[in-house]
Amino acid sequence: MTSDGRAQVLDWDGPLSPPRRNGELVFEALWESRVFGMTMTLYERGAFAWDEFRDRLIATIAAAERAAHPHAGAYRYWECWLGAFEALAADKAWCAPGAVDARLAELAARPAGHDHRTPGT
Repeated sequence: MTSDGRAQVLDWDGPLSPPRRNGELVFEALWESRVFGMTMTLYERGAFAWDEFRDRLIATIAAAERAAHPHAGAYRYWECWLGAFEALAADKAWCAPGAVDARLAELAARPAGHDHRTPGT
């Protein structure tokens, strides 16, 4: 799929529009661009119909808006995108139930900085 194909499925001007600056997508963290890339790659390879993801994104954003504290500010768009992607992955059985939670717990249990070199070493 070309970037024109992506433009056809992404809601560029509506309420589901991803954050952009000067027409370019804005990612504040590396994981945000990675989950976007995974989503688009799986879509382009026919792993799911766009409406399946879009419906989950709408539901996730609606839940975030309902849960938001009035003084907490807006929901984080890419966290909603990730939630929609995780829901789709679970519904499609792309990984075993609980596999993501188990991997997260495994990663969280590692010592801080264990996989990063200390500067000067």
